[in-house]
Amino acid sequence: MQGPTFTQVPDRNGMPQAGPTPEPGHVPVLELPLGEIWPSGENEELYGPVAPSDPEVRALARSIRKHGVQEPLVITEDHWIISGHRRHTAAMLAGLDSVPCRVHPIRRRENHDEFVVLLRECNRQRIKTFDQKLREEVISANPKEAYRSLREYREQASSVVVDTIKMGQHKQRCRISDAKGPFLAAIGKVIADRRAFWPLSDRQVHYALLNDPPRVHARKPHSVYANDLKSYKALTDLLARARLAGDVPFEAIADPTRPVTVWGVHRDCQMFLRQELDGFLKGYWRDLMQSQPNHIEIVAEKNTVHPILRPVAAEYCIPLTVGRGYCSLPPRHEMAKRFRRSGKSSLILLILSDFDPDGEEIAASFARSMRDDFGVAHLEPVKVALTEDQVEESELPPGMVAKKTSMHHAKFTEKYGQHVYELEALPPDLLQDILREAIDDVIDNDALDHEREEEEREAADLEKARRRAHRALGDLADAGEA
Repeated sequence: MQGPTFTQVPDRNGMPQAGPTPEPGHVPVLELPLGEIWPSGENEELYGPVAPSDPEVRALARSIRKHGVQEPLVITEDHWIISGHRRHTAAMLAGLDSVPCRVHPIRRRENHDEFVVLLRECNRQRIKTFDQKLREEVISANPKEAYRSLREYREQASSVVVDTIKMGQHKQRCRISDAKGPFLAAIGKVIADRRAFWPLSDRQVHYALLNDPPRVHARKPHSVYANDLKSYKALTDLLARARLAGDVPFEAIADPTRPVTVWGVHRDCQMFLRQELDGFLKGYWRDLMQSQPNHIEIVAEKNTVHPILRPVAAEYCIPLTVGRGYCSLPPRHEMAKRFRRSGKSSLILLILSDFDPDGEEIAASFARSMRDDFGVAHLEPVKVALTEDQVEESELPPGMVAKKTSMHHAKFTEKYGQHVYELEALPPDLLQDILREAIDDVIDNDALDHEREEEEREAADLEKARRRAHRALGDLADAGEA
């Protein structure tokens, strides 16, 4: 096989980007945004997923943070990674906005067999497990039969002799048509722009599309995306097909209402030991709220905003409770216990819920329950979001109306009218700013600054202790291996 050649990179839609023409034989290295480069599912099938928690990846991230990416990634013209998946993940961990890339003149979807072979060739020098080597040999044997053979191998290796569920006739989702291209491009832009808030929910993508509504179907002028159920169903259907087709990364979209439990396993004890040493004495959190006169808690109505609110709650070390509607008794009981353990006289509740009949009542109901059911006499509930003023200031698009089945419908509509709005309608960074502002309004900022200064001093002391312990434990580990 001939060595790969490279060309200047077009953008994700296939249009060439402006830039100098390289001299013959010269391989240009271009800086491209991380959000526009995509890991390939084929790499995961061959070599397994690149886990951000892998000690080797974290060590690479530290090196990149200090020295930068030393070897450019190799990508296709449509921005899929051929070589550099670990560097890509490590660069994200290191906080980089862009990485150096060389571009191979193929497109993944149009030259899939060649893409798979290149993926294998670019990974020849990796240290691999026996299973990974077997998968590579399947690829090398016959590119056109690569994935059929690979799946046959897997089926044989993983077959079980049990009674299985009958799945019925084979069905395949419809191919994404060219007419859906602009709609898919608009979705991709929203997902890339919100990379810092991954995984996103379907509703977050929905509301973001309303800022610059695309056509759902390119050849239908009246199919402009709207804040209605028909558009939302078109979005969720296309998101599902795009993930299965590899056009949208699976990790970009998640459903937090369906929890999954996995176990922290390791390939061998050496990897486990390295991970433990790497994380030794790094889990310290100073209670930044200990000097505050009041105990503060954040309460959110729904799981979809949890990834947005959690980083802000972490900045201040304030507990965050997600209620999923009317919060059940156990989370309220735990909150009451935290309040009493704090020894403080008042509880401040910062509440975030939808601007609709139930959302307004959830805030009041939660506060009443803490007072009446759990005996918290000194209580200050604050509706942080979503409020009528925020709806007007942000010019949120109307569309949904209050549900007549809500027992609070009449009270809400008499005061605010028929239109209702969800928390996800606010851009994620704006929702974070609103929460930060609400926290700053109810805390003693001088006391917070003092706690942060103490935490910084303690972090330096902990780092010294960690390095001493790391050397001692490292010597012990080396002796054990010997």
